[in-house]
This record gives sequence, structure tokens and C-alpha cells, in this order.
Amino acid sequence: MSALFPHVLTFSKHTTGVCVNITGVFTQDFPFTPPVFYDFTGNLTDFNTEAGEGTRAIVVNYGDAVEMVLQTTQLGAGGSHPIHLHGFSFYWVGIGTGNFNNETDPSTYNLVDPPLINTVHSPAAGWVALRFFANNPGVWYMHCHFERHSSWGMSTVLIVRNGTTTETSMRPPPSTMPRCPGT
Repeated sequence: MSALFPHVLTFSKHTTGVCVNITGVFTQDFPFTPPVFYDFTGNLTDFNTEAGEGTRAIVVNYGDAVEMVLQTTQLGAGGSHPIHLHGFSFYWVGIGTGNFNNETDPSTYNLVDPPLINTVHSPAAGWVALRFFANNPGVWYMHCHFERHSSWGMSTVLIVRNGTTTETSMRPPPSTMPRCPGT
């Protein structure tokens, strides 16, 4: 999840493809690794918890195989989080306690019969691993299902680019849809 407070939540403008000249609403620099590594599940009493402002998006190509590892931290009160991704179901392939270890933890993944779900419980002081194919073009909201956490910025958007065919691309907006100002 992004450690940024959102500027504006106007993602619907981007789902239509009509408002293509909007700038400053989101950036495509969502970090694929934590900006700072620390003991995520340890004592974080003296850890600097300042967050910046912004809306960072995860941008992937149509058809990409996506793996996400969601690491829960002990910042604030810590705790677990129900994480939901709109527009997709995903395979819950892994879960563990402590800090995720990219060298050893993938060997514990369930790649035989993982549950196919759209909301996952990210455990307190632990992690979950998800996999899915980006086969639904558009802008999709991913957030903690605790409303308070979502309002604090525990969310992001996943933008799946159009594929190469009409069948793998978003439909154009209806002609009756209002246009964005200046277009």
C-alpha cells in the first residue's frame, strides 16, 4: 500500500478514457519494493511515520501476470487488514508471520489449489501473497475494507492498460456521457 495521503479521489475520470489530458491527479511511481527496509513487524515506537501526499498508481499491461505481497506493519496500533481489489479475483497463494523473505517464503506458496477470492485478510505482524492475470482493462481501486484506514490513504489504484484488440480493451464512452471541461 502507498504510504501517501491521497490528493484527490477522481479515478472515475480515468476509467472512461475521455479525460486523457488530466495531469497531477496520480503518478505512476508506486514503489515495487519498500522505499525503506526496516523490521516491519517489530517495535516501531521511535520510527518516523510521516507520510507524504500523493496518489501513486500501479500500472500494468494487459495480460501481465501480477504477484503482490502485502506486508502488514506494526505502525500505529498495528493489526490486520481486509484488503479488497475491485475488478478482479485473485489467487491467495501465500501467508506468513513476520517479515516476508523473498528468498525463502515463496517456497511455501500453495500453487496447487489456492483459493480464488477478491478480499484477503492480511494478518497482524505478517504478510499475504496474491497472484492474478491483468485481464480486465481499466482503473481498479485496491483498499483496506476498514473505512477509516481507506480514508487515511491505505489504498491505491491498479491501472490495466488496454490490450491489442477490441475485445481486450475498454469500450469507448457512450456518446451521451458528459465531456470533461476543455475537451
